[in-house]
Amino acid sequence: MDSDRRDGAGETVRNVVSGDAVVSGPVVQADRIGSLTFATTPAPASITPRQVPPPRPGFVNRTAEFAALSAALASYGPDSPPATIVITGLGGVGKTELVSQWVWRELAERFPDGQLYADLAEVRRYGGIDVGGVIGTLLRALGVHESLIPAGTADRSALFRSATAGRRLLVVLDNAQHAAEVRPMLPSHGLAVVLSRKRLASLEVDGAVPLTVGPLDTDAGVQLVRRWHQPAAEPDPACGADPGAAARLVAACGGLPLALRAAGEWLIERPHMSLEAVVDALAEEQLRPGEADRSVAAVFDAVTATFCAPTLALYRFLGAFPGTTFTADVAGAAGVPRFEDGLRDLRTAHMAVGAGAPGRFRLHDVVAAHARTRTGPEQDVREMRRRVTDFYLAAAARADRLVLGARFRLQEAPPALPDGSHGLFGTGAEALDWLDAERANLLAVLRTAAEEGWHDAVWRLCESLWALYHGRKHYADWIESHRLGIEAARWEGRIDAEVRMRNQLARAHYSLGEYDLADAELSRADELLGAVADARLPGIIRETQGLLCLARKRPDEAIALFTRALHANEGDPHGIVVQSYNLGQAVLAAGRPQDALDLLDGAMATARAEGDDAMQVRLGIVRGRAHRASGRFEQALEAVTDAALLAERLGQVVKLKEALELTVELGDRMQNPQVQRAARGKMRELRQRAGIGEPVD
Repeated sequence: MDSDRRDGAGETVRNVVSGDAVVSGPVVQADRIGSLTFATTPAPASITPRQVPPPRPGFVNRTAEFAALSAALASYGPDSPPATIVITGLGGVGKTELVSQWVWRELAERFPDGQLYADLAEVRRYGGIDVGGVIGTLLRALGVHESLIPAGTADRSALFRSATAGRRLLVVLDNAQHAAEVRPMLPSHGLAVVLSRKRLASLEVDGAVPLTVGPLDTDAGVQLVRRWHQPAAEPDPACGADPGAAARLVAACGGLPLALRAAGEWLIERPHMSLEAVVDALAEEQLRPGEADRSVAAVFDAVTATFCAPTLALYRFLGAFPGTTFTADVAGAAGVPRFEDGLRDLRTAHMAVGAGAPGRFRLHDVVAAHARTRTGPEQDVREMRRRVTDFYLAAAARADRLVLGARFRLQEAPPALPDGSHGLFGTGAEALDWLDAERANLLAVLRTAAEEGWHDAVWRLCESLWALYHGRKHYADWIESHRLGIEAARWEGRIDAEVRMRNQLARAHYSLGEYDLADAELSRADELLGAVADARLPGIIRETQGLLCLARKRPDEAIALFTRALHANEGDPHGIVVQSYNLGQAVLAAGRPQDALDLLDGAMATARAEGDDAMQVRLGIVRGRAHRASGRFEQALEAVTDAALLAERLGQVVKLKEALELTVELGDRMQNPQVQRAARGKMRELRQRAGIGEPVD
């Protein structure tokens, strides 16, 4: 017996059996399922996360705080319940550095499964944060595959608890403001350390151990001064002509390490001056012991007054920059000269710190507050922000095209990026990572552009962010940005853009299960369709309306809507395939599996002819369901096995998981041990590699 057929990857598979042997279809499919290697599916957290910032040199004192931290963990062991420590203190008092030193000195071996770190200040806007977005980032660091991270915050929190179960893990949440934003990010095992400027009393009620970090005392502060200011003529500058000079400086800086380190930069630049003269010079800047905020501002004033022109230009740019983290590319686009020189000065003064990814930085939040008061003339600020907006407009548009290819867009090809920015990203994966790293900045730029009345830039940038929101599911950002996009399109009189924005906003609500909110956006878009000429716009609205009907188990209404969407895509092979796929699902849901197969088989032929591999996977899975509904289990198994093999080759983890789940069910229906073993074994392997582990049955 000799049989030929095509598998989902476009390769011919021949099964040759001689003699009296009998071919058992399910056995052949079980062998094919067993051949899955998951070569394109990343193994979970092959690199143990070590995200807590490294300690800095020059750390002094804090003996009492280290003792308190050690006491808090005295009874903690590998099998202990999860523990939480809340560390509070003024901004700039050194909370993060204390934790970094503690991790380096005592905790590296105690929590071998890794350290997660999230600075909530980087994603805080208008006092709140996207908790679900932060949890998504933590899950990715633990090796959970992006496509398997659920939509809702509650579901993400539940998955985070599952992913941290049994792990000896340290989670550090910096710059927290409210207990409510922290609780969903607490692990189910290990230690959580929460850093805040104020007490989080309700966490203490839950059993968290509190620790307050105060300013450095005089002796510790003087130790720092001695390290910074040692002119040859004065072997012990802290005990020169005025033995109290160093102490006066510590008092003037309020004992805050951040202000003292900035003052240290001022001192290092003046080795020829006596400490007394330096303190007197700083005193002219109205340092006032006991008035911490004013004293810190005066120190920063004195330090920035010594900056060279490039450093001062960078500092003023960062004061006016609407985002939270910055790179050489955005500073260059804004016209900042000699970025590396300016950055070196800011980092030496401990005013700028690394922001996780290489080449990305941020000002300490206390420094950022000062920088915002030193931005220069209003017109200069506005011009700089326009250049920044144009940079992100061009970069996001290029990233969108790399990630999603030739999808339907209203805007033309993106403008050229500034010189020197062409190395931002080279592949779709790199472009998506860049969008994700810049997401807080992108939303901040959208807000600024909306406030400035640059409405055309707002909706265009918003359209380009579909690549980010569709790929990484930052729903809070998605919803806010599209509300801005809708308003901008209305200001511009771009009815087509408003329809587009409302549809993309409806998709966010649909994904979150907020069907009534999605309906409301689509209804407003529907009212505008009579004024648009592009037939594709009605098509995308009908498609989303159809998806909502399908989700609400109203297949007949979905069929009518998908049929209209199908007609709107005439002449577009990919659009025809997508809408045929949607229509096939609706027809199957209506209880007509053979009609669904007729639609799906035609769409599969078109997808193969067009080389549309991604849609072949989707079509194969639904064809498998249609065959199953007709009782043709062997045909269903073959169709879904084809889909699984192709999904694995393309790295489509969600669809691979979906296909394997269907093979598990088919193996049970057929009561075939080979299929059951192969499907369950590969399902377990996939779950482990996708970072979600645990049950198959």
